[in-house]
Amino acid sequence: MSAGPLLGIAAAAVLLLLILIIKFKVHAFLALIVISLLTAFATNIPFEAIVPTMIQSFGGTLGAVALLVGLGAMLGKLVEHSGGARVLADKMIDLFGEKRAPFALGIASLLMGFPIFFDAGLIVMLPIIFAVARRLGGPILLYAMPAAAAFSVMHVFLPPHPGPVTASELYEANLGLLMLTGVIIAFPMWWVSGYMWGKFVAKRYPFPLEKGLFGEVKEEEITNPPSVGTVIFMLTLPLILIFMNTGLDFLRSTGAVDSSQGWFQLMRAMGSTPVALLISTLVAMLVLGHRRGMGGNALEKVLDSALAPICSVVLITGAGGMFGGVLRASGIGDALSNSLSDLGLPIIFAAYVIAVIMRLAQGSATVALVTAAGLMAPAVIGADFSAMQVVAITVATAAGSVFAGHVNDSGFWLVGRLLGMDVKTTLKTWTVQQALESLVGFVFAYLIFVLF
Repeated sequence: MSAGPLLGIAAAAVLLLLILIIKFKVHAFLALIVISLLTAFATNIPFEAIVPTMIQSFGGTLGAVALLVGLGAMLGKLVEHSGGARVLADKMIDLFGEKRAPFALGIASLLMGFPIFFDAGLIVMLPIIFAVARRLGGPILLYAMPAAAAFSVMHVFLPPHPGPVTASELYEANLGLLMLTGVIIAFPMWWVSGYMWGKFVAKRYPFPLEKGLFGEVKEEEITNPPSVGTVIFMLTLPLILIFMNTGLDFLRSTGAVDSSQGWFQLMRAMGSTPVALLISTLVAMLVLGHRRGMGGNALEKVLDSALAPICSVVLITGAGGMFGGVLRASGIGDALSNSLSDLGLPIIFAAYVIAVIMRLAQGSATVALVTAAGLMAPAVIGADFSAMQVVAITVATAAGSVFAGHVNDSGFWLVGRLLGMDVKTTLKTWTVQQALESLVGFVFAYLIFVLF
């Protein structure tokens, strides 16, 4: 099928999904499965491949998300149950004041987001966000939106995250310049699309934190809480391990290390996000559990209680990945690439537009970024651009890949469910935030392109 019919089917599928969930109150998990099946039929995926495609897309998303969310929830529950989250929240409020707490959470998330992926970073930071929200009261979005946006900005625009690294390799961009540029523009991008937007949506949607992912620990249940230094160590341990992974990958991309060496493979495995969270959870069991008098049965119950609230989050996120996977299997990416290859736009605009359309059509930011960069790479490499202009085109492509994440993006469901938002509210808050982040990012990219 050509790009036109495929886009029409994708748009109709998204509309029908929203109608089922918002108007008819069909559970999101069921609605996503039904729409994925109907979309597979409509796009002429071979009958014998429909169910395997759905299962593979669901399992691929679920395999990553379940490990990250499950281990992250256990780590967060231990931090919360030990009183560590409350201790750190009180310390942050003492240092920065109540009015600057959202700003402080966002800055902390920017720093944490340098080595850690978006979803894992958000999970690790959530107990602190929830503790601050309980301590100060008020809308949860006031505290959560700046932090979530900070992780998104760092994940999309800065090496050593895989998206910008891959795009830089395709465009043959200078990775050091790309990193320096990303560091410079990350704060103003976050300030506009995360901090200021968070303050705005908190007034428009002032719902408070209800129970939250980790439940609520009563003051009298907390005995011998850990020190602030211990809590910071537990939160930074996975970051250190993951940074080892991403740092080694960065060195590999520059040719500084030999990726075939055994030590390299071992260190990469130890620093992979699931293993890093597993190691951190095991250390937390010892530091926050056993050493504070929590027996084996009590510790088991605490960890088990962390899993029940995330079941819905994991399954719905997996189903969102299934929907996006069916759209990708339909060939919409190839059809769009072929039809958009000669837009007649300046290269920086063409790269942005292609990434935006790919993002809206199939959901995955990584697929949108890699596809757009791969399509535009010959034109970029063949042109006489300066090193900074190539960096600007890379940033523009990354900006397009994050535009307006919606129901075919697993991250949309992850954020919405973790923060207790329904679909309509998630569209009005998170989807708009992603669009704003994209537009601000492109403005910076265009200014760099023109000035340098």
